[in-house]
Formats: sequence, structure tokens, C-alpha cells
Amino acid sequence: MIKFMLSAAIVLICSCGAFSQVEEVTDSTKIITMINGEVRVGEIISDDGREILFLSKDIGKVYILKQDVKSIRPFKPEVGEIIEGDYFVNSPFNTRYYFTTNARPLKKGEDYAMIHLYGPEVHFSVSDRFSIGVMTSWIASPFVLAAKYSIPTKSPNVNFGLGTLLGTSAFLNSFRGYGGLHWGMATFGDEKQNMTISLGYAYMNAGTSASSFNSASRLAASPVFALAGIKKIGKRASLFFDSMVFFSTKGSSTDGEYTYNQFTGDYTFQQYGDFTGALAFFMPGMRFQSGPKSAFQFALAGVLFAQNFEKSNFSDRRRSFPVPQCSWFFKF
Repeated sequence: MIKFMLSAAIVLICSCGAFSQVEEVTDSTKIITMINGEVRVGEIISDDGREILFLSKDIGKVYILKQDVKSIRPFKPEVGEIIEGDYFVNSPFNTRYYFTTNARPLKKGEDYAMIHLYGPEVHFSVSDRFSIGVMTSWIASPFVLAAKYSIPTKSPNVNFGLGTLLGTSAFLNSFRGYGGLHWGMATFGDEKQNMTISLGYAYMNAGTSASSFNSASRLAASPVFALAGIKKIGKRASLFFDSMVFFSTKGSSTDGEYTYNQFTGDYTFQQYGDFTGALAFFMPGMRFQSGPKSAFQFALAGVLFAQNFEKSNFSDRRRSFPVPQCSWFFKF
């Protein structure tokens, strides 16, 4: 399973190719924002106070009336990039894949919301290194608190981080259910192209006797491995891969199966008993940046679940099924 994840991510990141070309800029490169919202990138050749002779990156020399200009500012690489003559602002969305995050910091003032089919989440930057957020469903249950702390290094393309999720079932099951996921991560690359490796530990207690875990072993716990990456492949498009694997979840199931005895005509119930299990999801997808404050993404997700029964005659169970996903980003 790990070999498959590594192979899929490497193929995804390395096979994208240089479809987009980030252009070199000089100290004289300017960003001109027009009143109508259009953004022009290039150099100012002359300015007579009434109009500007502008050397545009995409169409060459052009005259611009000063009355149509909203702002003129120097280009800053830490704020944005120029791709094929167009200017793109760096986005807080680049700190996320689909479910998982990378170790790059969510900078101060770059708060964002993410709307899934199943519910919303909101994340706030407390400082340039620390961010907090909340995640829930459309019925406000379960409810999850998220936090991330980024640890930069001397190299801007190498970052480490710590993350945590703490959740409750909320009003469902009278707040008795709870769970958590705590992990460390390392991210290699910049905002346009990066890969993240994460290792952590997850646990969950359904908090009900109706759970598939008996009263002695309701708490399910597992180490977690995650691998994710993203690469910009055009002016507004990025290709990403997200994945998580939960290993060796131990439990005891009170469920079972009835076996028919054709000689006696009786049914015999056999309990599943103790088991170990693994759960994994793989999410290749694409993201489209519609503007500096919004983006849309979809993923062709797949889930793989396996159980190994330790003290019964049941054979191992393996299930896989698709779970396509889509979500919207909004910066505020």
C-alpha cells in the first residue's frame, strides 16, 4: 500500500511537466490595477501625468489613461507570480491539499473558508506560524477543532510542522463520542509545487453500546501515514494528490453471521470477535484558482478498507469504493 502511494505521488508530481512558465522580473516591474479590475504587468516607459506608456508582458507597448488606473505598485515575489504575462497572487489555499495540510505557514491575515459537499470549515491565522480552525457537517455534528504550527527553516523550500484535530460527536449521541488525530509533517517545495510527508496517531471512541466495539474496547486507535503533493500546471490550474492510511486498528466486534446447517436445519450464530483493520483513501484531483480570493477543486477519491479476524473462521474482509469529492475555497 505504501509503495502504491509513493509511486502514485511521484508520478503525479514528476509527470506534470512545465506547462506553466514563471517569468523573470526586474526591479522595474510594476503591477497596474485598473478601475475595472483588470491587472496589467510590465514596465512604465513614460508618464506625462495624463497617460502612461506601458510595456506589457503580454501585448507589448500600450497607452493607459491615468484616470482608468486604480493603483500602481512594484512586483513582490513573496506576494505573487507572473505566468505567461498574467499576475497571480499567492493564496492561503496553497497550504491545503484536500483533507490534509502541508507545513507551509498560513500567514497573518490569510484566513479562509472551505465548503465541502458534507459541510464547512473555517481557518484563522493567529500568527505567521500558528493557525486554528473549526470543521463540521451541515448539521453541526460532529464538531472538530483544528490547529497547525509551522516550523520554517533557513531554506524557504523546506518546512516542518505540527498539527492536531480534536473532535466530538456534539449533540449526536449526547456528546459521548470523541476522537483525535495528532501528527508531524515535513514539506518540500514552494507554493506552486510541493510534497508533504506526515506521520501521526489517531483514536476514536464512538461512545455508544451500539458501536461495533464492545464495552471493553470501544476505543479504536491507529498510527497514520499521509503523503500529498501539488503542482501548478497552468495559469489557474493545479494537479494534486492526497492520501491517508490508518494502520492496525484493533477492536472487538459484537456482530457476526448466521450459518445454516443443512443436516439439522438450524442456524448457528458466530461472532466476528477480535480483529485488526486498516483504512486508506487516495485522492488525485485538480484545483482551479478562479481569482485571488476563490478556488474550486474536485477529487476522484477512493477508499480501501480491510479487516483481519483473529479468533474466528471468517476470511479477511476487503472493501473498496469510490467517493468523489468537490469543495470551494474562499479567502476573507
